[in-house]
Amino acid sequence: MKSPLAAYGALSGTYFAAVGLFNPYAPLWFQSLGFSTLLIGGIASLQSWTRVFAPYAWGWLGDHRGRRVGLIRLACAGALLSALGLLGVREAVPVAVVTALLFLANGGVVPLYEATLAQLLNTATGVDPKRYGRVRVWGSVGFIVSVTSFGALLERVGIAVFPAFVAAVNALLLLAALRLPATQDEVQHDEAAPPVLQLLRQPKVAWFFGSVFFTVLAHTSLYSFFSLYLVHLGYGKATVGALWAVSVAVEIAFFWMQGSWFHRLSAHGWLKLVAAVTVLRFVAVALAGQDLLPAGPAALGLALLVLSQLAHAVTFAGHHSACIQLVQRYFPGRLRGRGQALYTTLGYGFSGVLGGVGGGWLIERLGYTALFLAAAGAGGLAWWCAVRAAAGKDD
Repeated sequence: MKSPLAAYGALSGTYFAAVGLFNPYAPLWFQSLGFSTLLIGGIASLQSWTRVFAPYAWGWLGDHRGRRVGLIRLACAGALLSALGLLGVREAVPVAVVTALLFLANGGVVPLYEATLAQLLNTATGVDPKRYGRVRVWGSVGFIVSVTSFGALLERVGIAVFPAFVAAVNALLLLAALRLPATQDEVQHDEAAPPVLQLLRQPKVAWFFGSVFFTVLAHTSLYSFFSLYLVHLGYGKATVGALWAVSVAVEIAFFWMQGSWFHRLSAHGWLKLVAAVTVLRFVAVALAGQDLLPAGPAALGLALLVLSQLAHAVTFAGHHSACIQLVQRYFPGRLRGRGQALYTTLGYGFSGVLGGVGGGWLIERLGYTALFLAAAGAGGLAWWCAVRAAAGKDD
């Protein structure tokens, strides 16, 4: 392969293609098996629960063994074996067990991949944003291609073939992992690193992870309940799909072109901007509810929703790139894998569990408007944490 970045782009594309297949359509397959809504929600929540500990375990192995590419391949092989297991299960407990094994395996791919890629793209001023964006963009492309193409395929051939599609995509993921080139980190350890807890006690690091947690917590309202909210407001499936497509399209554009403007703010500056836009984004989503809009054209609510989805370029893509920069800085060398794992665990594991359970509780008692206003409040807390993190910055 001419460039190692092409191999990492292929891995990113196939990993997020697997996500784009499993996350939207697994609940439909579970439903076809006769599972209750409560049971479906419980199995779906396994992803967040496993993200609490699995990424850190994989990151710890990568940091101590120093063979991250080999571990990526092992994780992808485990994901494929688990996906093949879905072909032979139909009862609730076996399905839940195999699904949990799938999440435990693929939970190692991202922290190990990000740690290896960050090492490859590291410069004197941090991770090269232009080259990183040109690699990470393929994850977004893989996701949107997967979610649209498999939606059409499953509608044509039926949901029963879902496990076969999952196995096929995970086979492609393993193939992409096998094509990754070895890195220097495979054969050479850095000098002894300080304990992770010692780094976490540093105020700038602790406030950074606080900002990550609250930013992602705000976005769990989007990931878990936005589609239901749109249906509640009376929008059809075509509009729901189009609004999701808008967010992924601007995410792709941001990653592809971030080399042109990302350097204009420091990483901490991006965190503060992201948090501020997050507040505005979820206030707009809340205002799009019919109960808050003043009398006027229905197009006003849709316009607010479109604007909120356009903000995804900043609140997701900009946030992710800034976080990769800071994790690379705070967790160098042999701590790199655990740093990426903490980013996944503290950012997406705990927040996913809390956001899913708490969001559902809030909707039942106070409605969707309260949920998205609470998300805006979480964005405000993220801004406060980002300001405190910046006060101890070293850039």
